[in-house]
Formats: sequence, C-alpha cells, structure tokens
Amino acid sequence: MTRIAYLDGRFLPIATPAVAVEDRGLQFAHGVYEVIKAIGGRLVDLERHLDRLERSLAEAAIPMPTSRAVLALLLEECLRRNRLRDAVVYLQIDRGVAERNHVCPESVEPTLFITVRPLRLPAQEEYEQGVAVITLPDERWARCDIKSVSLLPNVLARSRAAALGAREAWLVDAGGVVTEGSASNAWIVDAAGVLRTHPLGPRILGGVTRSVVLELAHAQGIPVAERAFTLAEAAAAREAFLTSTTSLVLPVTRIDGRPIGDGRPGPVTRSLARAYAAHIGFKSAAEE
Repeated sequence: MTRIAYLDGRFLPIATPAVAVEDRGLQFAHGVYEVIKAIGGRLVDLERHLDRLERSLAEAAIPMPTSRAVLALLLEECLRRNRLRDAVVYLQIDRGVAERNHVCPESVEPTLFITVRPLRLPAQEEYEQGVAVITLPDERWARCDIKSVSLLPNVLARSRAAALGAREAWLVDAGGVVTEGSASNAWIVDAAGVLRTHPLGPRILGGVTRSVVLELAHAQGIPVAERAFTLAEAAAAREAFLTSTTSLVLPVTRIDGRPIGDGRPGPVTRSLARAYAAHIGFKSAAEE
C-alpha cells in the first residue's frame, strides 16, 4: 500500500515532490518535530508530546500552525489513511517558505507535515540480553532541550555506533558527564542502588518516555535521583538502560565493550520495562 503523508492541507503519496526549495526547514533547519508511537491505533502519550511540541515551537520562534485539537485530528486521520495500528507518527513544523534570508518575515506561515510508518521495535533478544552502547564526545549545540530538526551531530554519532556494532552512542561532555544518547535518554542504577538520569535543562531533551518512566519508578518505590552521572559511574553501575519512543525501556549491558553489572538486564530495568509496556498497552519482550 502506498504510504500517505499530510502537508499543509493535503494528503498525498509520500513520494510526491512537495517541499519548496526555499523552505526554511530545508535551508536553515529552522524547524522542530515530534515522534509519537501508536499502539492498537491509539496515539500514546499524545498530550505530553503536544506539550513538548508547543515548548519547542516557542523556543524556536515558530508559530503554532493550528490548534492542538485540529493537530490531534490530523495525526489520527493520517494514521487511519495509512491503515496502521502499531505505527510511528512523525510530525514536523518548520518556519515556512520565504526568500533565503537569516531574518524571516513575520507574515510567513509555518510548514506542517506528518508521515506514518510501521512501528519497528528492537528485537526480542535485545530486550532479553541487553544491548551495547559506545561513548562519544557530546558535540551538539547548547540547546538540546529544543527538539530541533538540526540533528547532524546525532546522526553522525548514531552512525558511528552502528558501524561499531552498537545499538546507541551515549554522549559525554567535557567534564566526563554522560548527557544522553544520540536518540534516547540514558539511565543507570548506581552502585548505591539509586536510579539516575541527567536532570532536565539545555543539555538534554526531555524525553516523553523519560517522564513516564520517572513516574513509574516513583510509583514502585524505586530510589530515584535526577542527577547527572559520569562515565566512570556508569562503568561501575549495577544496571543501565535507555529510553525512547521507539525503543521503550531497553537494557544496556555493555558500554564501550565492558559489561555493566553481571552483563545481564537487572531487576530494576526489567520491572520498569514491564510497567512501561503496561502503560502503553503493549506486551513487550521483557514480559516473556
């Protein structure tokens, strides 16, 4: 079946040439995006995604092109037209089309498009055995809290990880602190048994899955600290995992080739993976 995309009032085959040459998202990466998963035809945590979208738009000086209610209807209609129940819905809003100039006229309307593809989660064995990550210097800009389409450093880091046989790259700042992954949030259960992840701020993107997992951890009585951890602390951790919309809660059992803990997914990771799967209404490999 031909995939259907939405672009500024039109539903059209995804291969149809449609974006203008002078679109500011294309020429300046002046745009933001969201990735929302659908499970059983339901858009998961939609309100949290829309909250983050509105924040990113405000920080990037891009007007909201329509109301939240209309945007939700467009997302659902695009999902319906693609006849998918379990899917990844990509939403992008950029500053619009104008003659190339660093300063954008206020009258320019934003560009909005939506695409849908099947949801492809990590393999079951990755949930059961854990995955490897490598570490790389964090070379991104200073406003990682904006979900910007400007992702070149992230793409290069993720590609480097893939070339080395790793699932993800964890990014490390000049002080040796792990900020986050190229496309995920990073977590450890430290040597004292405390679940830790980098605090919100300009150095990381506040993941929607991250926010849910924090709530689930508190509900389970797991000791939690939104406190940065170093690469050395990660190496000495009892457990590690990563979270993202399309990875869910994914155990990390090797960092830079060295095992974490006993080299297997730990009890905190497994418990949170089960709880998150229940939250989204999905039977994950972690439950097998």
